[in-house]
Amino acid sequence: MPDNVMFLADCISSRETLDKYAVSFIYDVGAYLETLDKVEQMEAAMFVPAHADASADVKELVRYNRDKVQSIAERILSICGEAMCFERILQEVFKGYGLSMNFEQYVLAGSTVRSYLSWLKDTGKVKAEFQDSMLLWQKA
Repeated sequence: MPDNVMFLADCISSRETLDKYAVSFIYDVGAYLETLDKVEQMEAAMFVPAHADASADVKELVRYNRDKVQSIAERILSICGEAMCFERILQEVFKGYGLSMNFEQYVLAGSTVRSYLSWLKDTGKVKAEFQDSMLLWQKA
């Protein structure tokens, strides 16, 4: 904006939001991490995220968001120690974070976990293969 205020929309979330919901919606994990890198390099008089308080410095909050992504990725990798289907992985993620399953959470967190699996596959950390007509994921 002309007054040197940067509106960040959904680029970062507050600590409270990340801690409360554990697995917040991410469509593309790789692109999200790139976005966090860009936001961390931005300079402005004030940053206004949609899900956190406005602040003159967002670097620490960006790092917290990035650390949360890495933590979730590590949890998914640990779950995938043996080959398992998506439904079982999702179940273990929910159990691990103490989340309650309902249709809304299944859709939002489920699509996010799929995004993590896709990113982990693209980065060579997990492999996916079909066995008996079922897609199974396993740590590479």
